Amino acid sequence: MSFDAKKDTKRIITICFAAVLMAINTNTFVKKVGLYPGGVMGLTILIQAIFSQFLNIEIPFTVVNLLLNIVPIYIGFRFIGKKFTLYSCLMIVLNSILTDAITVHAITTDILLTSVYGGMISGFVISLCLMMNATTGGTDFLAIYFSEKKGVDSFNFILGINIVIIALAGVLFGWDKALYSIIYQYVSTQVLHVLYTRYQKQTLYIVTNKAKEVCDAIYTVSGHGATILEGEGSYEHEERNIVYSVVSKEECKAVISAVKKADEAAFVNAIRTEELSGRFYQRPNE
Repeated sequence: MSFDAKKDTKRIITICFAAVLMAINTNTFVKKVGLYPGGVMGLTILIQAIFSQFLNIEIPFTVVNLLLNIVPIYIGFRFIGKKFTLYSCLMIVLNSILTDAITVHAITTDILLTSVYGGMISGFVISLCLMMNATTGGTDFLAIYFSEKKGVDSFNFILGINIVIIALAGVLFGWDKALYSIIYQYVSTQVLHVLYTRYQKQTLYIVTNKAKEVCDAIYTVSGHGATILEGEGSYEHEERNIVYSVVSKEECKAVISAVKKADEAAFVNAIRTEELSGRFYQRPNE
């Protein structure tokens, strides 16, 4: 486990900022109007509500959230990456403590606005943590584990699990808040898909006369190989090489930039890849 002082300081500051923002979001948007977002955070809030309403016992958010994160943290250490999990633990612990410490204030009582904007902030915070090679904990660990294992974006699958948690809240506390909670979770997931693209794939078709140089550029930037196909230009009827490669969406701009440096005249077509089968190199989490 290596450390880079400048890089890790930036990560720690960003994660601390994310923890503060998530705690404010939880107290300002989620708790104030009675939403039940998915994931471990939503399950924690649901357990707090059950103890409060049915047993008249107030339990701290920190205690429940940390206990529920034990298994996801183990999965992180075992299958994802030790450094990744350590930074995630910083986020989980700090967010839990701040959620209990920060006073609840309502910006708006409109539950639809709360669901939409609260979901946007949640998606932004989760994306921010993932960009810093960490996570907010809970089901995010599962999403990353399955994304690494299957090579596809699994956050929609986790959305399905979250809806089950929200449905349980609907049975216990009423369907209005549960249905608005689904809006919150959906918005959060869509913001995440826009901002975090590690597990999304792009197929590149590159028409070039410098195939070897282009392949070398792709490999240097992304670690991915490429296939060279022979073709013919329909206008001048001259031989052309077509380089075919698949890269992650987050690497795509850097790869195209490197390709254009290798061959300024290269024609590049990037297409979204819906499904991929076979070996695909994914840079490991730390």
